[in-house]
Amino acid sequence: MSLSLEDKKAVVERVSGVLSESQTAIVAEYRGLTVEKMTSLRREAREAGVFLQVVKNTLARRAVKGSDFECLDEHFIGPLALAASEDPVAAAKVLSKFEKANDVFSIKIGAMSGALLSQEEISALAKLPGREELLATLLGTMQAPVVKFVQTLNEVPSKFVRTLAAVNDAKTAA
Repeated sequence: MSLSLEDKKAVVERVSGVLSESQTAIVAEYRGLTVEKMTSLRREAREAGVFLQVVKNTLARRAVKGSDFECLDEHFIGPLALAASEDPVAAAKVLSKFEKANDVFSIKIGAMSGALLSQEEISALAKLPGREELLATLLGTMQAPVVKFVQTLNEVPSKFVRTLAAVNDAKTAA
């Protein structure tokens, strides 16, 4: 089914809007995937906050024009799915996990901050902890000195109470 001119403009506008807010974009070939597997990939992407859409190559070229992802322009060949995310590792994690489980699905190339990412770089990016994990680690690191300080302050009265209890026990035993 072919798209009308207004539909094509809407697709280009939507994709370029998503790409303007994204830090990474990854292009993958989905040739040979069943509808069920593509649906499961879309579900995983949606749950991870990743934009995933099959876009016609000419529309994808128009969407990336003038953005940080313009370097992907010449790589839009064949049936491709475009994934993008604000979290730099989310798209790489979702697509890499799916690629390992499905032989016919393959990641072609990606881009981050105007630079192309090879398949190896995307795999390395997928192994990094996500934004939420990094924030949790940072928060734990920031809380550690405060928690230790409170424990130390709490130990003085606790030790005093334990000493009084020991003296009381000794007097009652005598």
